[in-house]
Amino acid sequence: MPGQAIRPEDRLFHLILALMATSTGLSKETIVSTVRGYREDLEAGLSPASIDRRFERDKDLVRDLGIPIEAIHPPDGDDDNKLTVYRIPKTDYDLPDDWELGSQDIRLLNTAAAVWREGSLSAEARVTHTKLASLGIQMDEPLIGFLPVITARDPALDALRRAVDEAVIVRFDYLTPGEQTPKTRTVSPWGIVMHEGRWHLLSHEDTGQERTFLLRRIVSAVTTLDQSGTVAPEGAVERMTAELDQLYWSQTATVDVEPGSGAELELVNRAGSSRTGTTVTVHYTDAKALAAELAGFGPQVRVVGPDEVVAFHHEVLNQVAAAHG
Repeated sequence: MPGQAIRPEDRLFHLILALMATSTGLSKETIVSTVRGYREDLEAGLSPASIDRRFERDKDLVRDLGIPIEAIHPPDGDDDNKLTVYRIPKTDYDLPDDWELGSQDIRLLNTAAAVWREGSLSAEARVTHTKLASLGIQMDEPLIGFLPVITARDPALDALRRAVDEAVIVRFDYLTPGEQTPKTRTVSPWGIVMHEGRWHLLSHEDTGQERTFLLRRIVSAVTTLDQSGTVAPEGAVERMTAELDQLYWSQTATVDVEPGSGAELELVNRAGSSRTGTTVTVHYTDAKALAAELAGFGPQVRVVGPDEVVAFHHEVLNQVAAAHG
């Protein structure tokens, strides 16, 4: 439809497909009038000069991905590039005959694809996904058994990513577990990591302390201040990830599950889980976050312990009942 917004990575992907599908090459005029992304720009009335600049930038991006674009000029040496055609020679870009992905590789790629579909990864990660897809990797290949649950819907994520990239100070309201009133936090964002299917922010607070925040507990818009933040020490994000890992492996919860249910399938396949009969022991990082996750399984689970997780689980179920009762 005219005026429809097309994501840059979507346009790049279709450009790669078009240039790989032709053996003789496509002219710029043909590309602009037929390839998804350019066609919509043309129909929306974008100026030819703007479309030309976009095409030149896209060619550079594709080449930066390591994908060879061949420009074939007319034999008479005409300087007018309207007659130049472009293609991606498959012989220069085919995968090696002995190259293949294992099951763990497919799992990781599907996980990345699931996050990307939420539309909140960095531009670099999206371009990487485009390159993988252009190699013929089926990103929608269903996983056998279990796909980790990852959410990228945290409203604060995009704003905090930009703040990390720009090294500026931000302010937001944060609700700590067990408290009823959020507190305003002013921090220098150092890095964002995904752990146990949830986004965490490593930051330096204005009090001088290093803090880790769970993004889903940010209850306000993130305000960017016109102030430069502090620079993360070398290895800080790696250390944060290691600390989250250590916390995960140090804590366990016991859950009774309904045999053959989705809860059983998912909980048994969490890292480090063990099962005895219908009882599954799972590791976790955050008690309240785990309780909310378990509540999503409804009657398929019953939390046995520890008491903290049981209490949080009952709290979430009571909130759901009050909201929908």
